[in-house]
Amino acid sequence: QLQLVESGGGLVQPGGSLRLSCAASGFTLAYYTIGWFRQAPGKEREGVSCISKRDGITYYADSVRGRFTVSRDNAKNTVYLQMNSLKPEDTAVYYCAAGVRGSSLETWPYDYWGQGTQVTVSS
Repeated sequence: QLQLVESGGGLVQPGGSLRLSCAASGFTLAYYTIGWFRQAPGKEREGVSCISKRDGITYYADSVRGRFTVSRDNAKNTVYLQMNSLKPEDTAVYYCAAGVRGSSLETWPYDYWGQGTQVTVSS
């Protein structure tokens, strides 16, 4: 059974940091482009970052560039999203997704999705 599981979310103060993990079971993440998305209440799901399957090229939304870093550890079959200088507007449920149809911050190339992890940035 193919499964993605996110972890690492929580409550953090503005300016703080969190590292999200996306662990796979049933398949090898190295063969997939992995995207990170988020969805705040009442808003559409938006792409945050992705890392390509072949050469590890990374992409970021303008709203997080310079603050978030995506990386992969193929030995652990896990992808990470390091989030620094967090802002209240980063509050959302964060999802990871896996796909083979190209690198994008749109949702359509991704076939497998995790259940999400809540990130709340508040003082």
